Amino acid sequence: MPVPNSYIGQIFSQLADLLEIEGANQFRVRAYRNAAQIVSQWPRSLAEIIARGDELPKIAGLGKDLSGKVTEIATTGNCSLLQEIEKRIPGQLSTLLKIPGLGPKRVLLLRDCLRIENLRDLKRAAQEGKIRELPGLGPKIERVILRELRKPQVELPGSGEAPEKRRMPRQTAEQIIHPLLHWLENVLDVKRLIVAGSYRRGQETVGDLDLLATCDSPLSAADSIMERFIQYEEVASVLARGRTKTSVWLRSGIQVDLRVIPEESYGAALHYFTGSKSHNIAVRALGVKKGLKINEYGVYRGSRRIAGSTEEQVYRAVGLPYIEPELREQKGEIEAAFEDHLPSLVTLQDIRGDLHAHTLATDGRATIEELAEAALRKGYQYLSITDHTRHLTVAKGLDPGRLLEQIRKIDQINEKLGDLRVLKSSEVDILENGSLDLPDEILRELDITVCSVHYKFNLSREKQTERIIRAMDNPYFNILAHATGRLIGRRPPYEIDMERLMLAARERHCFFELNSQPDRLDLNEHHCRLAKELGVKVAISTDAHHVSELEFMRYGVTQARRGWLEPENILNTRSWPELQRLLFSKRSYSPLSRDHPQNSRDSLRKHMQSGRHRVPNSDS
Repeated sequence: MPVPNSYIGQIFSQLADLLEIEGANQFRVRAYRNAAQIVSQWPRSLAEIIARGDELPKIAGLGKDLSGKVTEIATTGNCSLLQEIEKRIPGQLSTLLKIPGLGPKRVLLLRDCLRIENLRDLKRAAQEGKIRELPGLGPKIERVILRELRKPQVELPGSGEAPEKRRMPRQTAEQIIHPLLHWLENVLDVKRLIVAGSYRRGQETVGDLDLLATCDSPLSAADSIMERFIQYEEVASVLARGRTKTSVWLRSGIQVDLRVIPEESYGAALHYFTGSKSHNIAVRALGVKKGLKINEYGVYRGSRRIAGSTEEQVYRAVGLPYIEPELREQKGEIEAAFEDHLPSLVTLQDIRGDLHAHTLATDGRATIEELAEAALRKGYQYLSITDHTRHLTVAKGLDPGRLLEQIRKIDQINEKLGDLRVLKSSEVDILENGSLDLPDEILRELDITVCSVHYKFNLSREKQTERIIRAMDNPYFNILAHATGRLIGRRPPYEIDMERLMLAARERHCFFELNSQPDRLDLNEHHCRLAKELGVKVAISTDAHHVSELEFMRYGVTQARRGWLEPENILNTRSWPELQRLLFSKRSYSPLSRDHPQNSRDSLRKHMQSGRHRVPNSDS
């Protein structure tokens, strides 16, 4: 069994933690942290590439040394460097680094003086008042430790190890931050108010939130905005308060930092606090080569500030064009910028329609007419109605008879609509044997099919991949929906060979969906980049179950931007005639041609009456 990429990433994370406790060079520590993220999310199995005797691909962020360790871990399952460090430092000490204020030196001090090696030891010592007695710590740090250990995201499992700090879906963070922004915008003299950090970079989950504000009169306005900030009704506690920075803990379980910055430093501060750290380090290194110092206050040559009021100025100072926030992950964007190969990222305005939506006929909460009216208001050219098929009984999936009735109804609705075309479609279950949940006589009546795996998630990687490829062999298979089945924070993705699937889709003229539901965002950003590399087009769809969920398109577009996708890579940036040509490219006839004998409604009715439309045996 090949070593999974996630395991290699875990090894790199452990190395970073232990090297930090040892006091290793911070650039080395960051290199391992960056490598852990890159390797864990890389869409291809690195171990399989090595096992085939092929060279590892050139991956931005992985130099010769780190690539060598990838090879070592992939071939042996171990890392000699990690084993060496573990002999010097107990592994559980890395959990203490998750507590704010406890850096490597303090962790070592706690271990040496109080024999603290895990969070349970730490809590006991803090409750007994022992930490305040240590040099360089004191009662304030002890109170911070106790407060952090009481927070909901810090758990104390029996092993003494703590999980990563709790992160919330982007939608949840959005619901938290928008009322707070509205509360702060009413402060007199506030000119700009923006959310930076991972939220601005469009990450699918968010930890802490970073707010930046500029004011007409910084000194007087700073006091006013900080006072209003701590008076917000959702503030559970104030972690720190100052004139230029205040940190609070909200009742929702998230930390928010507010910084007031001078207008002339706005661009530099926005760049600095947007991150990521590895991207910022790369930009600062470019500045050093030009004799410049770059920080959150500006770009300096010696003591003279030469730029910093806009982000464009910061990039221009080091010889780069502006880089969109979603790309700032040190995953090739710097190199692409130098070579003038930065993508022209897709925007919400590029989207011409939505290809996945559900109605009251199955598990949706809106009628076709209500969804169509909402799509018209958004200026869409088309909307695909994709109710479930019969196998998904929990969602009242449509059998061929009910689907035929819906097709007739959509025809009637389209006669009344002017600027919008409602597409006749279905979200068709992919059965365990790879067949589709509707017969071809029904499928050929549809404008588009969206095909999904909704059960048997526990198949092996090989069987799950083969199942989906067999489904793609069907001439009426168009789009693979939510390809990995994951639910962020609730259900892991099922095992599939994504590269093999995408190559099969390209060969068969099939496409992939980027599902915009905020708890799915499936494809992830790395799969999006792989699709672009392999020339497989992606549909950004909402999977809306209510009119309001058509707004989820913005989450999918943000995810696509993180995956470097451009309008030409997206199916639903095209007009309906252009999209139709792509969808029907695998068929030998036009499904709109009613003179084709296999495509007549009479043929369809005869088929249904014959009883040959029963579900194929999924165990065959």
